[in-house]
Amino acid sequence: MVFIKAFILLLIFLASLHGGKIIAKKYSNRVSELKEMKNALNMFLTKIKFTYESVPETFKEIGNNVNGNIGQIFRLASEHMKEKSAGDAWEEVVEKTDTSLTAEDKEIIKKLGRLLGKTDIEGQISEIKLVQDFLNTQIDVAERERQKNEKLYKTLGGVVGLAVVIILI
Repeated sequence: MVFIKAFILLLIFLASLHGGKIIAKKYSNRVSELKEMKNALNMFLTKIKFTYESVPETFKEIGNNVNGNIGQIFRLASEHMKEKSAGDAWEEVVEKTDTSLTAEDKEIIKKLGRLLGKTDIEGQISEIKLVQDFLNTQIDVAERERQKNEKLYKTLGGVVGLAVVIILI
């Protein structure tokens, strides 16, 4: 009986510890997704400067070259552009794709959709650069939040698990 109780308490502690790590991981995922988005926008900037591919073709290629959720955003946006305008497809996909990005991050990224495919190359280039500048700011903020909160939630998960174990003993 004591063995079963000890085993259950250990499971509770490990589950709490794991929960803290999952919450902490969201902060590092946000930083990496913002950096991936910035790199993807660099690819997009280069493509529209030096090639004459359409926006859907460019997005499809970027989606295949970028991993994770950011690549999925570009792939899905490319597919949605068959039915909708480039800007509408982009905004919809950014909003609906499950990422670690905050609402503020998504609003900044959705701003790219305003002129997507509607203006000349120079207009799109300036819009991409503007979004990249905003992303640089968001990356700095996300990095500070990650440093502050990642250790906090890992520790908090362990402390809560330990507290529950002590209460149940």
